[in-house]
Amino acid sequence: MDKRTLRPVVATLAATTLFLFCAIAQAGELVVIVSARSQVQAMRPDQVAAIFLGQSARFPDGTVATPIDQPIGSSQRDGFYQRVAGKTPALLKAWWSKMVFTGRGQPPRELAGNAAVRQAVASAPDALGYIDREAIDPSVRQVLLVHR
Repeated sequence: MDKRTLRPVVATLAATTLFLFCAIAQAGELVVIVSARSQVQAMRPDQVAAIFLGQSARFPDGTVATPIDQPIGSSQRDGFYQRVAGKTPALLKAWWSKMVFTGRGQPPRELAGNAAVRQAVASAPDALGYIDREAIDPSVRQVLLVHR
């Protein structure tokens, strides 16, 4: 092959590689969401962690917050708790065992997957959940971006 034939091939290969890299990078991102009807606009990781760990039952504006979890063992759940709360699955299990045993709280309700969590959050202004970034739609609003 000469240089004129090789240039389009290299350009196409570079563009394809860049596209795949961007798609993989985006797939690794989670968003913490509230209903589009919620007054909450943004949250810090420590505020989100406090709600999901049962340390707080309220959004920063003082309204009641109801966390909704992804299923145990899902990559979304593991990535979320590792990044937002600094807890591995084992540490999270130990945390909730202690909280339940001492009567200080119950773990958040679990729903199966992005669509179920998004739908539940969209229908309840007090709900807070997390989903893959590409699963967001106008029924919910992002309040925190979590990189996995």
